[in-house]
Amino acid sequence: MKVLETVAQMRAACDALKRDGKRLGFVPTMGALHAGHLSLVQAARRQCQAVAASIFVNPTQFGPNEDFSKYPRTFDRDQQLLEAEKVALLFAPSVEEMYPPGSKTFVHVEEMSKKLCGKSRPGHFRGVTTVVNKLFNIVEPDLAFFGQKDAAQCAILRRMVRDLAMSVEIIVCPIIREPDGLALSSRNAYLSPAERKQATILHRALMRVQSLADKGEHSSEKLIAAARDVFAEQPGVRVDYVEIVDRDTLDPVPDVSRGALVAVAAFVGSTRLIDNIVLTAAGSAGHP
Repeated sequence: MKVLETVAQMRAACDALKRDGKRLGFVPTMGALHAGHLSLVQAARRQCQAVAASIFVNPTQFGPNEDFSKYPRTFDRDQQLLEAEKVALLFAPSVEEMYPPGSKTFVHVEEMSKKLCGKSRPGHFRGVTTVVNKLFNIVEPDLAFFGQKDAAQCAILRRMVRDLAMSVEIIVCPIIREPDGLALSSRNAYLSPAERKQATILHRALMRVQSLADKGEHSSEKLIAAARDVFAEQPGVRVDYVEIVDRDTLDPVPDVSRGALVAVAAFVGSTRLIDNIVLTAAGSAGHP
């Protein structure tokens, strides 16, 4: 595996792979890798002849009071994990390399970027779309792999790719969970043992919604109320949002009979966690 730190180096290495006729898959990450990230790499390997990954803790997607400075950074371990997964190229740029002094350009998907996590994290999705756009311009992958846990991010990136006529295809891979249902996240490392137990409330709330949908309840209002009732059982957890939306537009839907995304965010202690499920048009639900 080649580790590359400059835009010019990464661009040249990716060009060389593509000149050899290899289909290139790309997995962008912020590091602190876990089995969820590695499942994206494995999906990329199945569909592509070569896989590139990036590790870059992107400052523009963090708010002024968020966890940029303490975000877990485990580069040596991450590098070993990616090498074991036969990643060909690892792009690990500095902040100055990605955002040269005087950078003024941002990519912003209007309206959608204000929904779900965009409500409570203003500017977050602008930072995501900007950095992913830059990474796509550098790597020029055929396929790019993201996790369903970040469902709003996936929808916004799909819209960006469509609106800007980009040639990359976005592939969304299933959420990887702990045995008790907690979605894997780099931020889980922040949780104390007591908070780790409390954190399962997100999944339990989603499972209540799934159960009711399976029994024929289609009212989003009633399903949201049921999820909030579950959260109320754990007073130490502060709900950010419980929403049921169209999975492509992120607009609220009053009825789930044609399918919907059920998304939740909550603070467990000081750690903000997110999770979701997709209800199918048939009224059943899954763990994407």
